[in-house]
Amino acid sequence: MADMASSAWLTIIGVGEDGINGLSAPSRAALANAKLVIAPARHLALLPAIRCPVLEWPVPFADGIALLLEHRGQPVVMVASGDPFWFGAGASVTRHLKPGEWVAHPAPSTFTLAAARLGWSLQDVSCVGLHAAPLERLRLQLAPGRRILALMRDGAAVSKLAGYLTGQGFGPSALHVLEALGGPRERIRCVTAEALAFTDIAHPVAVGIDCAGDGAVLPLTAGRADAWFASDGQITKQPVRALTLSALAPRPGELLWDIGAGSGSIAIEWLLAHAANRACAVDADPVRAERIRANAATFGLDRLDVLTARVLDRLPAWPIPDAVFIGGGLSEQLLDMVWAHLPAGTRLVANAVTLESEALLAHWHGLKGGSLLRIELADALPLGTRHGWRSRYPVVQWSTML
Repeated sequence: MADMASSAWLTIIGVGEDGINGLSAPSRAALANAKLVIAPARHLALLPAIRCPVLEWPVPFADGIALLLEHRGQPVVMVASGDPFWFGAGASVTRHLKPGEWVAHPAPSTFTLAAARLGWSLQDVSCVGLHAAPLERLRLQLAPGRRILALMRDGAAVSKLAGYLTGQGFGPSALHVLEALGGPRERIRCVTAEALAFTDIAHPVAVGIDCAGDGAVLPLTAGRADAWFASDGQITKQPVRALTLSALAPRPGELLWDIGAGSGSIAIEWLLAHAANRACAVDADPVRAERIRANAATFGLDRLDVLTARVLDRLPAWPIPDAVFIGGGLSEQLLDMVWAHLPAGTRLVANAVTLESEALLAHWHGLKGGSLLRIELADALPLGTRHGWRSRYPVVQWSTML
């Protein structure tokens, strides 16, 4: 570790609202020995005693990376907020560097300071960064009794957060509005989401959400109610969807292709299985494709790529998937194409409703093996003064590995 530190040209320093007074001895030493300091304007204002040349980090943020790399090999200090590697700028920079090119001296993060002020156990709190993320990212976290710490862009974003929570039925949630934590401007105010009327919320700001209300809670298990998804009827229904996700067996960080996606419910539930998962959905109908995007936005899922196309024309130019689901457009040609172009080990699940598609899956099961499952469901419905069973269309599901 010492050898790596001695060869590092870049020092990443985390600074809090207490400025230079809160810096550690190694951070102070790095600033004293730097030939160049690069930082956003707000952080430079917190460190008035810098004696070397200074560069202001530009907007958009990505433009600053190239600027920083122009000084590769010189003693450079990059200044960021709090802990640069927790919803911060650190990893955005170090992914362009080799091991040993940098050292980092983080300060307490806003999450740490907020938990300390509120007396919340940080390990039991959901921590989210909403600087540039949609508020819908919170949807999976919203449940009475849950606590969330959210980093917000500014006061206007806090007002939108209050409106979003109220609209979702969580208006009674207590909002702890935490401004400029750790510095002389620190201020903490508490109000319910439905009563928030502050117009003077200062940046930087975080919000502690103590969830309360009678809003709908999104279940954690696959097979969410159909009502969560807008559709024109082309949707893998709830119980079949649960079995389909079980067959697809999502693992952290994996990529799914959802072919003939309909409402996108399979791809969306795949993404909800883990925050690192990715999915690509394709449907030939542009109206459905737009509906898929809207369904994904309901859950704040900006990790879903949607393509409007007929897959038989060509396979999408997407990264190689770990799993493929065929929900619509099943055909001999499509299965031939998937088998010819995707690597061995790719998991494949296909659902069939018609007699013709059932026969196709039975044929391919005979050729390639795997598991063939017939799903027959019936619902209890009124029958005169009593109830009887009404069968749904059966679904045949083929699960295999290429």
